Amino acid sequence: MTELNPTPETSGTADLEAQMVAAMGEAADAAEADSGMDDWASALAEQNNNNEVNPATAGVFQPLSKVESASTRNDIDMILDIPVQMTVELGRTKIAIRNLLQLAQGSVVELDGLAGEPMDVLVNGCLIAQGEVVVVNDKFGIRLTDIITPSERIRKLNR
Repeated sequence: MTELNPTPETSGTADLEAQMVAAMGEAADAAEADSGMDDWASALAEQNNNNEVNPATAGVFQPLSKVESASTRNDIDMILDIPVQMTVELGRTKIAIRNLLQLAQGSVVELDGLAGEPMDVLVNGCLIAQGEVVVVNDKFGIRLTDIITPSERIRKLNR
Protein backbone atom coordinates (compact mmCIF):
# COMPACT_ATOMS: atom_id res chain seq x y z
CA MET A 1 0.00 0.00 0.00
CA THR A 2 1.29 3.47 -0.80
CA GLU A 3 2.23 5.61 2.17
CA LEU A 4 1.07 9.21 2.31
CA ASN A 5 4.25 10.96 3.34
CA PRO A 6 4.45 14.58 2.39
CA THR A 7 8.10 15.37 1.83
CA PRO A 8 9.61 18.65 0.84
CA GLU A 9 9.75 17.40 -2.76
CA THR A 10 6.10 16.25 -2.78
CA SER A 11 4.49 18.68 -0.37
CA GLY A 12 2.28 20.17 -3.07
CA THR A 13 -1.46 19.57 -3.03
CA ALA A 14 -1.39 17.96 -6.47
CA ASP A 15 1.23 15.46 -5.34
CA LEU A 16 -0.76 14.63 -2.22
CA GLU A 17 -3.89 14.09 -4.31
CA ALA A 18 -1.95 11.80 -6.68
CA GLN A 19 -0.71 9.73 -3.74
CA MET A 20 -4.26 9.45 -2.37
CA VAL A 21 -5.62 8.33 -5.76
CA ALA A 22 -2.86 5.74 -6.02
CA ALA A 23 -3.59 4.45 -2.52
CA MET A 24 -7.30 4.18 -3.27
CA GLY A 25 -6.53 2.33 -6.52
CA GLU A 26 -4.40 -0.19 -4.63
CA ALA A 27 -7.21 -0.73 -2.12
CA ALA A 28 -9.67 -1.31 -4.98
CA ASP A 29 -7.26 -3.79 -6.61
CA ALA A 30 -6.96 -5.70 -3.33
CA ALA A 31 -10.75 -5.84 -2.94
CA GLU A 32 -11.08 -7.03 -6.54
CA ALA A 33 -8.50 -9.76 -5.94
CA ASP A 34 -10.46 -10.91 -2.88
CA SER A 35 -13.66 -11.08 -4.94
CA GLY A 36 -11.73 -13.01 -7.60
CA MET A 37 -10.74 -15.52 -4.94
CA ASP A 38 -14.39 -15.68 -3.86
CA ASP A 39 -15.32 -16.47 -7.46
CA TRP A 40 -12.81 -19.33 -7.48
CA ALA A 41 -14.10 -20.63 -4.15
CA SER A 42 -17.69 -20.58 -5.38
CA ALA A 43 -16.71 -22.31 -8.64
CA LEU A 44 -14.89 -25.05 -6.71
CA ALA A 45 -17.85 -25.50 -4.39
CA GLU A 46 -20.18 -25.77 -7.39
CA GLN A 47 -17.89 -28.34 -9.01
CA ASN A 48 -17.78 -30.40 -5.82
CA ASN A 49 -21.57 -30.33 -5.64
CA ASN A 50 -21.79 -31.51 -9.27
CA ASN A 51 -19.40 -34.41 -8.59
CA GLU A 52 -21.94 -36.02 -6.27
CA VAL A 53 -23.77 -38.97 -7.85
CA ASN A 54 -27.02 -37.88 -9.42
CA PRO A 55 -29.60 -40.70 -9.23
CA ALA A 56 -31.07 -39.66 -12.60
CA THR A 57 -27.75 -40.20 -14.41
CA ALA A 58 -26.39 -43.06 -12.29
CA GLY A 59 -27.43 -45.72 -14.85
CA VAL A 60 -25.90 -43.96 -17.86
CA PHE A 61 -22.33 -45.18 -17.29
CA GLN A 62 -22.06 -48.75 -16.12
CA PRO A 63 -18.90 -50.28 -14.66
CA LEU A 64 -16.72 -52.08 -17.22
CA SER A 65 -16.67 -55.26 -15.15
CA LYS A 66 -20.40 -55.79 -15.82
CA VAL A 67 -20.04 -55.71 -19.63
CA GLU A 68 -21.06 -59.03 -21.15
CA SER A 69 -18.50 -61.01 -23.17
CA ALA A 70 -20.98 -61.47 -26.04
CA SER A 71 -21.22 -57.73 -26.59
CA THR A 72 -17.43 -57.48 -26.45
CA ARG A 73 -17.17 -60.18 -29.10
CA ASN A 74 -19.54 -58.20 -31.33
CA ASP A 75 -17.38 -55.10 -30.88
CA ILE A 76 -14.28 -57.02 -32.01
CA ASP A 77 -16.18 -58.39 -35.02
CA MET A 78 -16.71 -54.82 -36.18
CA ILE A 79 -12.98 -54.24 -36.71
CA LEU A 80 -11.99 -57.63 -38.17
CA ASP A 81 -12.58 -56.48 -41.77
CA ILE A 82 -10.45 -53.33 -41.53
CA PRO A 83 -7.53 -53.65 -43.97
CA VAL A 84 -3.98 -53.06 -42.69
CA GLN A 85 -0.67 -52.85 -44.53
CA MET A 86 1.53 -55.91 -43.87
CA THR A 87 5.19 -55.77 -44.87
CA VAL A 88 7.92 -58.40 -44.71
CA GLU A 89 11.28 -56.73 -44.51
CA LEU A 90 14.22 -58.67 -45.91
CA GLY A 91 16.77 -56.04 -44.97
CA ARG A 92 17.80 -52.44 -45.39
CA THR A 93 20.61 -50.48 -46.92
CA LYS A 94 21.64 -46.89 -47.55
CA ILE A 95 22.58 -46.04 -51.10
CA ALA A 96 23.65 -42.80 -52.77
CA ILE A 97 21.31 -41.37 -55.39
CA ARG A 98 24.12 -41.69 -57.97
CA ASN A 99 24.26 -45.47 -57.37
CA LEU A 100 20.47 -45.76 -57.24
CA LEU A 101 20.17 -44.19 -60.70
CA GLN A 102 22.70 -46.70 -62.08
CA LEU A 103 20.58 -49.72 -61.09
CA ALA A 104 19.19 -51.73 -63.98
CA GLN A 105 17.43 -55.03 -64.45
CA GLY A 106 19.61 -57.76 -62.94
CA SER A 107 21.48 -55.41 -60.58
CA VAL A 108 22.17 -56.76 -57.10
CA VAL A 109 21.62 -54.57 -54.05
CA GLU A 110 23.36 -55.74 -50.89
CA LEU A 111 21.14 -55.62 -47.81
CA ASP A 112 22.15 -55.63 -44.16
CA GLY A 113 20.16 -58.83 -43.48
CA LEU A 114 22.07 -62.11 -43.43
CA ALA A 115 20.98 -65.30 -45.20
CA GLY A 116 18.99 -67.48 -42.79
CA GLU A 117 18.31 -64.54 -40.47
CA PRO A 118 14.66 -64.05 -39.41
CA MET A 119 12.71 -61.57 -41.49
CA ASP A 120 10.72 -58.81 -39.79
CA VAL A 121 6.92 -58.77 -40.24
CA LEU A 122 5.50 -55.27 -39.89
CA VAL A 123 1.83 -54.28 -39.70
CA ASN A 124 1.26 -50.60 -40.39
CA GLY A 125 4.98 -50.06 -39.74
CA CYS A 126 4.96 -51.76 -36.32
CA LEU A 127 7.00 -54.94 -35.79
CA ILE A 128 4.64 -57.75 -34.77
CA ALA A 129 6.51 -60.94 -35.69
CA GLN A 130 9.59 -62.51 -37.22
CA GLY A 131 9.72 -65.42 -39.61
CA GLU A 132 11.60 -67.30 -42.30
CA VAL A 133 11.07 -67.25 -46.05
CA VAL A 134 9.43 -70.35 -47.54
CA VAL A 135 8.48 -71.31 -51.10
CA VAL A 136 5.09 -72.98 -51.64
CA ASN A 137 3.89 -73.78 -55.18
CA ASP A 138 6.44 -71.39 -56.70
CA LYS A 139 5.27 -68.54 -54.49
CA PHE A 140 7.18 -66.93 -51.66
CA GLY A 141 5.70 -66.84 -48.21
CA ILE A 142 6.82 -66.42 -44.65
CA ARG A 143 6.56 -68.91 -41.79
CA LEU A 144 6.16 -67.05 -38.52
CA THR A 145 8.72 -68.20 -35.97
CA ASP A 146 8.33 -65.56 -33.26
CA ILE A 147 5.38 -63.35 -32.33
CA ILE A 148 6.32 -60.10 -30.59
CA THR A 149 4.43 -59.64 -27.31
CA PRO A 150 2.84 -56.26 -26.57
CA SER A 151 5.34 -55.64 -23.75
CA GLU A 152 8.27 -56.32 -26.14
CA ARG A 153 6.76 -53.90 -28.68
CA ILE A 154 6.53 -51.17 -26.05
CA ARG A 155 10.10 -51.88 -24.92
CA LYS A 156 11.37 -51.59 -28.52
CA LEU A 157 9.51 -48.29 -28.97
CA ASN A 158 11.28 -46.83 -25.92
CA ARG A 159 14.76 -47.46 -27.34
